[in-house]
Amino acid sequence: MKVYTTDNIRNVVLLGHGGSGKTSLVESMAFLAGMKDRVGRVEDKNTISDYDKQEQKRQMSIQTSLVPIIWGDTKINILDTPGSLDFIGEVEEAVSAADAAIIVVSGKNGIENGTRNAWNLCEKNNLPRIIYVTDMDIDDASYRQVVEDLQALYGKKIAPFHLPIREEGQFVGYVNVIQQRAKRWNDKGTIDKMDVPDYSLENLGICRDALMESVAETSEEFMDRYFNGEEFSEDEIRQALRVNIADGSIVPVMMGSNTLSRGAYTLLTDVVKYLPSPDRRECAGINATTNEVFEANYDFSKPKSAYVFKTIVDPFVGTYSLIKVKSGVLKTDDLMFNYHKDTELKIGKLYVLTGSKAEEVKELHAGDIGALSKLQKVGTTDSLSTKANPIAYIRTTISTPYTYLRYKAKNKGEEDKISQALQKIGQEDLTIRTENDAENRQTLLYGISQQQLEIVADKLKETYKVDVELTKPKVGYKETILGKSDVEYKHKKQSGGHGQYGHVKMTFEPSGDQETPYVFEQTVVGGTVPKNYYPAVDKGLQEGVLAGPLAAYPVVGIKAVLYDGSYHPVDSSEAAFKTAAKMCFKKGIMEAKPILLEPIASLKVVCPDDKVGDVMGELNKRRAKVMGMNPTENGTQTVDAEIPYASLYGYDTTLRSMTGGTGTYSYEFLRYDQAPHEVQEAEVAARQAALESDEEE
Repeated sequence: MKVYTTDNIRNVVLLGHGGSGKTSLVESMAFLAGMKDRVGRVEDKNTISDYDKQEQKRQMSIQTSLVPIIWGDTKINILDTPGSLDFIGEVEEAVSAADAAIIVVSGKNGIENGTRNAWNLCEKNNLPRIIYVTDMDIDDASYRQVVEDLQALYGKKIAPFHLPIREEGQFVGYVNVIQQRAKRWNDKGTIDKMDVPDYSLENLGICRDALMESVAETSEEFMDRYFNGEEFSEDEIRQALRVNIADGSIVPVMMGSNTLSRGAYTLLTDVVKYLPSPDRRECAGINATTNEVFEANYDFSKPKSAYVFKTIVDPFVGTYSLIKVKSGVLKTDDLMFNYHKDTELKIGKLYVLTGSKAEEVKELHAGDIGALSKLQKVGTTDSLSTKANPIAYIRTTISTPYTYLRYKAKNKGEEDKISQALQKIGQEDLTIRTENDAENRQTLLYGISQQQLEIVADKLKETYKVDVELTKPKVGYKETILGKSDVEYKHKKQSGGHGQYGHVKMTFEPSGDQETPYVFEQTVVGGTVPKNYYPAVDKGLQEGVLAGPLAAYPVVGIKAVLYDGSYHPVDSSEAAFKTAAKMCFKKGIMEAKPILLEPIASLKVVCPDDKVGDVMGELNKRRAKVMGMNPTENGTQTVDAEIPYASLYGYDTTLRSMTGGTGTYSYEFLRYDQAPHEVQEAEVAARQAALESDEEE
């Protein structure tokens, strides 16, 4: 592929609700750019972006795809992102590499929650944006309604650039609001000039006024002229638009049909014309040697540096590290330094990815996006630079996964393969992680949602050829006591030769410290239990607290006192006293009012104002205690609550359904509380059933 300089590069992320037409828009762009003979369809599983088997199977984008579109002398690096919040990590990575965004909205479905989320993400990352309304070939699509809804949400910065022209229900052309001229598509795929239809004149006037008002807002001089009734020239309008689209104070609205490849030509032209090249964006890191700010600013003349914004792991090809060059010019076989891993490495060949296909390129200029292959000790969010000028860029903040399921191998002996495969998947998606919960003898898989975890399980099976079973995780209950007991246990066994003899008398009571499993003391008088057996008694307690007698959960907050017992000069041993202590412990706990303690989380739920009642009602059903509410930005509320971990299972699905995908939640461990009687009864019964069926825990 040809090498492009910084001023001839545009890095644009596609954002929007799932199903709004992002992947189809890429197909339309690729077709118009001469990359394909015909427009691919998600349904036909032949699109550039959705090349993964899981994406084709589910007909939805799961990971971000990079598709460079060559338009004239400009390379437009399109980052096609998933629309589902299940894969928000992919979106966050793509946004970190973008200099601008196109928010795709379905003209049929209108403004959806994904539209609002995309807008908020652009605001958070200071990204200039264009809104592109798709599905204009569908009869009940309403461009006017979308524009009105956008203006109601975001005010005067919304500037409609086009109006659709329909004839007999067909999408045949558009009116250019800036030029106040109409154009019709012909059979050759080009456009013919035409008169503005009479039925469009009123809407043209409304949109033109809105556009002029947006332009007037950009300077005091323009505002004065606007109020004095002066007209702006087309050159003045376009110059004002270039400046103010780049700084986000004007957001153009365009439209088209992906299936007919109408509208994408104008969109691509306006992307080049109005959206900023990287050298018009600021970018800074920290020089690790001097601790001074390094103003990279995508300047090709400065020392070379790059940022790894995404990792792709192909089981057959290997690992691709997707990079954005922050400064300088990267060349084949350059020696680069990874500050975060304190490692110097030769980067080898440079590639440009187009979906799943990699094309070699001899160099990448500042601001360009490319890929490095099979780099060791390089991960997503790492910074690459020269050792003489070590630079660290701020790592992208990736959403924390809060949903988790228990997983285990369906086939014995595949545990190591599964672990390695999950490690590779975790390299690709930073919202996927695993945890070994040794205390409850389970391995946990964390993600953004249950659907995402199910897709991971499918990927393990189809790509890595290993099978896992996902189940409801065990809650990390603990056991303790409320009362005091005084018990003894005599372990006596004779089987020829030396026998076994250990006899202990002990008291058990609450220690008052639930952070510590147990406290062991001895008050033996007269040597009824020799001192050399005290460690054996302690060891018996150590083993006993690992799985309590009530429901086999770890025991905490116990004070155990050995005060008497007896021994046999021949048959007593450390093993005998360890067994006696362990059995005494079980008996003593059951006679000291044993209870279950359940883990409690501090929960924060962010939801729209009109969903607060539903959210609070659901929390009450889940035994949560609402502690308060606080208004947050964008018309949302934060509900603070305390909730048992047992009640968090399935909450992500319920919250998303209840709020239409606008609600989010986070939590952290708070403390342990006594579990309600019915919860304790259920857990004890489940434990008993497991013992009776000899089920493995």
